[in-house]
Amino acid sequence: MAAGHSAEAYQPNPEQLALLPDVSGNVINGLGEAATRRPTPIYWHRPDRLAHGALQQWMIKRFLAEPDLANVHERFGGRGSDKPNAIAEPPVTANPDEWASRAKSFALDHEADLVGIAAVDPVWVFEGYDVAAPWIIVLGVAMDHDRLATAPANPAGLEVQAQYNRGTRAARALAEWIRSKGYHADAHGGPWAGPLTLIPAALACGFGELGKHGSIINRRYGSSFRLAAVTTDMPLVADKIDRFGAADFCANCQVCVNACPPGAISHEQVTVRGTKKWYVDFDKCIPYFNDTLGCAICIAVCPWSRPGVAPRMAERMTRRRENLRDKPLD
Repeated sequence: MAAGHSAEAYQPNPEQLALLPDVSGNVINGLGEAATRRPTPIYWHRPDRLAHGALQQWMIKRFLAEPDLANVHERFGGRGSDKPNAIAEPPVTANPDEWASRAKSFALDHEADLVGIAAVDPVWVFEGYDVAAPWIIVLGVAMDHDRLATAPANPAGLEVQAQYNRGTRAARALAEWIRSKGYHADAHGGPWAGPLTLIPAALACGFGELGKHGSIINRRYGSSFRLAAVTTDMPLVADKIDRFGAADFCANCQVCVNACPPGAISHEQVTVRGTKKWYVDFDKCIPYFNDTLGCAICIAVCPWSRPGVAPRMAERMTRRRENLRDKPLD
């Protein structure tokens, strides 16, 4: 647990509090809504489309003025070309299983550490956006835990940006490969949000389970990785959801809850747009995130994120789930 973090000790910067809109970010996110709906853009989109756009710009202006953080998109190897090549004609034919295997191999050979495939669910697409592609290939890139563990100091933020750059490069490389085979492909890399939210897609394609801190827990990397993606019409095959007990562990673990300076992480699951899940209070989280120019404390302190820990914990939790499933009822 990170020492010295308490909800009582943190007071948001008055400058950004003056920029808060009248509407709660939790309302925008659909906290307490019983019906399923598409997410509403709330952050990391064009500011003129956001209720919190002025707040986002306040943070970005401060970020860009920080010498250590300047020009991050051009550093750490950059993000690859943002000018896609034309789609080759005619398309190369192969069965979906073969394309899925080849796409995964290409991604893993070009900087991705994780790769999975899911059919695009319209409920993942932000309001005001359209995604015509039927498939999404989600990529994960692992972070260096020693640098992440400095959160919320600048080395952690730089590590996050370095991996966002790597993820974007990997996604753009994969999209180019797909276009060279004659299929449409669009790359999506963080931190700026694309047309759809990536966490539900990553869960659907087998990256792991949602943790109490609002990030995915993976059986290999814990929560210490970032996401990128490619949407495409290349014929593919979906992967399976991977449940190994991380959510059960989170139910009893309080590490991220206690480490969160603004007290934004809930002890209990809540309903958000028709789904009961772990949820981070946006109105409490974003002021601290902005003040520190990016946070990541909850990911850094997560027991699953320590190097080499996640595989052992996943194996142990899987055995526990199997034992409970096989236990006869009284």
